This record gives sequence, C-alpha cells and structure tokens, in this order.
Amino acid sequence: MYVLEAARIAPSAVNFQPWQFIVVTDPDLLNSIQGIYPRNWLHTTPVIVVALGDHKLGWHRKQDGKDYTDIDVAVAVDHMILAATEQNLGTCWICNFDAEKCCKLFDLPENLEPIAMISIGYPDVDIKPDKKRKPIEELVHWNKLAK
Repeated sequence: MYVLEAARIAPSAVNFQPWQFIVVTDPDLLNSIQGIYPRNWLHTTPVIVVALGDHKLGWHRKQDGKDYTDIDVAVAVDHMILAATEQNLGTCWICNFDAEKCCKLFDLPENLEPIAMISIGYPDVDIKPDKKRKPIEELVHWNKLAK
C-alpha cells in the first residue's frame, strides 16, 4: 500500500490524475501475463502492477492538443518505483509488452490504455544489474544547449 500511495499522490498536469492501477498477485493471472510479456524471469515476481492511462481524463495542451496522459502515468510509475526501492524491493519498468493482449486479458474499456507494467519483488542480492549511465556532462546544460 505504501508503494501504491506514492503513485496516488504523484503530481499530474492540472491535477487530473488520469491513471488507474491493476495490482496482480493471483498466480494464475501472473502466469497469464507471460502471454503479454514472455520473459522467463517474470515467473519469479510475486506482484505486477499494470499502469493504465485514461486519455479522456488527461490534460491536453490547448495550443497544440498535446496529451499529457502518458507523462502523468510515467510520473506516477516513477513514484511507485522510488517508493519500492526505499522499501528494499526490486522493480522492473516494463513497456515492451503486447498492449492489445493486455487489454483483452483484463477486459479493459476503450478509454483505458495500458501504459506500463511494473514487476515488484525481492531482488536477488547476488545479481547486480548492469546499468550504464551517460555522464552528467552529456545530459545537463547550463543556460543553453551545448553543441
């Protein structure tokens, strides 16, 4: 609930909060998710959260109609991942899944789009993920974009 609360209180454009979350803990349903994202390691996760965006509820910028739903859901997902990490839980942000199969599995209404799935569990302390990051000098620019 701590992790879900972190998502609930996440900021969103104009505070529209265009998200919903399906928390999957049922073993049969977790197994069914293999058809959406077929990775062997997924069998070991006890919880998967499916993050949904409602584009009808999301804020759209007036000048060009830009839809902020995906961004708002991403912020909420990030809050969940940070909260889970704070609780010594491991997570994986999953975007490379079959959205159509996800909609069918959960019988989602047309207004809800599955944006991401987040696996949550206890990390294997013997496995250190290889996370290479760009140096900060490539990412941060002071007062103007570096050329």
